[in-house]
Amino acid sequence: MKTKLTLTIKKSVIEKAKEFAETSGKSLSDLVEKYLEKEIAKEELEQANIPEEFKGLFGSVNLPSELNEKEAIREILSQKHKG
Repeated sequence: MKTKLTLTIKKSVIEKAKEFAETSGKSLSDLVEKYLEKEIAKEELEQANIPEEFKGLFGSVNLPSELNEKEAIREILSQKHKG
């Protein structure tokens, strides 16, 4: 569910952000949302007690949001054991 949010940001930053969004073919809302998701995920990762050498791997692959990880693993294992 999407909800409207009002932010107070320097006018010069807003102007540059709008230009950036336009050149990237995305809306400013999309850019802000993706940035916040990335920062939240980064914070959650820091809280997760994952060894430093593995933390760099997170975010390197963007999986579809509708992906069912358990089903995908079952399918991979099923294919592996067929052949």
